Amino acid sequence: MITFLVSLVALVLGYMLYGRFVERVFGPDDRQTPAVAKADGVDFIVLPSWKIFMIQFLNIAGTGPIFGAIMGAKFGPAAYLWIVLGCIFAGAVHDYLSGMLSMRNDGAGQPELIGRYLGQPTKKVMLVFSVFLLMMVGAVFVYSPALILGKMCSDGLLWVYIWCGIIFVYYIIATMLPIDKIIGKIYPLFAISMLFMAGALMAVLFVKWPQLPELYDGISGEGFTTPIFPALFITIACGAISGFHATQTPLMARCVKNERMGRPMFYGAMITEGLVALIWATVSMYFFYGGAAQELGVPATLQAPEVVTAVSEGWLGTFGGLLALLGVVAAPITSGDTALRSARLIIAEFIHLEQRSIMKRIWICIPLFGATLLLLFYNIENPDGFNVIWSYFGWANQTLAVFTLWAITVYLVREKKCYWITLLPAVFMTVVCSSFLMVSKNAFGLPMSVGYGVGAAALLVSLAWFTIWKRKESKN
Repeated sequence: MITFLVSLVALVLGYMLYGRFVERVFGPDDRQTPAVAKADGVDFIVLPSWKIFMIQFLNIAGTGPIFGAIMGAKFGPAAYLWIVLGCIFAGAVHDYLSGMLSMRNDGAGQPELIGRYLGQPTKKVMLVFSVFLLMMVGAVFVYSPALILGKMCSDGLLWVYIWCGIIFVYYIIATMLPIDKIIGKIYPLFAISMLFMAGALMAVLFVKWPQLPELYDGISGEGFTTPIFPALFITIACGAISGFHATQTPLMARCVKNERMGRPMFYGAMITEGLVALIWATVSMYFFYGGAAQELGVPATLQAPEVVTAVSEGWLGTFGGLLALLGVVAAPITSGDTALRSARLIIAEFIHLEQRSIMKRIWICIPLFGATLLLLFYNIENPDGFNVIWSYFGWANQTLAVFTLWAITVYLVREKKCYWITLLPAVFMTVVCSSFLMVSKNAFGLPMSVGYGVGAAALLVSLAWFTIWKRKESKN
């Protein structure tokens, strides 16, 4: 528990100190924001700051900081290092600067920002890449909650299909309606519930004060032989750094009244997500290594959703069971609808189609939801469909973060600001994604030695590319 306490303090200090430093690097001012300048009553709407924070937190979180932290805890205390350092120096920086850069560019979406700073060819690649990733999120987050709700109603598949239909209809409505009609009303409540669950579990940890693996005992988990690098950095995304967040921050960048609200809205929401991930990583280490599974009378081999249910019900009773249901059902649904809303806006921005008119929203939603339905059908019909889609999502998610970090780095160089704050995480995540692509069983499946070699090459090439580009930029 010592490492857990130190990590908690580190995250809070990270927000107070490094977050303020990053804010000063960017330099928010009193210029008019897109929420005011482009108000349309649909996507560009001024919202109260507390609502923006809660919606932003739930948009970027969902089940990510829960499931990712549970799976990442199997790597041992190394999970603490990645959550704390990744969140403070990479994830929160990524979220804050992508949100602020969106505000400075009239609420532009992630592919548009990448195109402005990395070139139009890269923009087109990222458009396809990000929209496909968002559709994967939508498809996965229809099926997983529908499966849970369907099993609660009956053992057959009929109710699973019924719930898929209900959730999909909700997605259509939430994607098309103005952001303050559904998202602005129910998301804050879900966010408060998720934070309450994390706080309650932390209180139980303090009462039980279990003996857990500490960093000074070693960074790897007990009997866990999978190499930490690069798998840990893909497994724990939300809670450390996640490219999916860059597709979500523009949603709230279009609702912020003043740029000076950016640090608590974006940097603060990511630090909060890191705190949730830290709590669940600690709970999971107790579950896997500290005897909590035996205390609860369940096997220590449970999958992430089952761990959530067992711990919540066992520690928090009936109310905990309701919170667990919220975590494994409501949170995925809220991630899915904002993912598809982001996809709609990204496509509209690319084809220059205004979204004030509901008919123009429908024109985009028809092919978007049609493609998502095909992915959902694959997810249902293929017994391993969920795992295949999710594994590709994990790598694609972090690769999206790589491009976002490089785009922000180019912006900081051109503005003669401290570009090191994004250059270092950009290089690191480039190495991680390159290595993982080589060794992943769902990609090339090559030996670890090859993955490390490719990662080293990616390090040298990216640094050389940046150095050459920066020299040319300085001359110009």
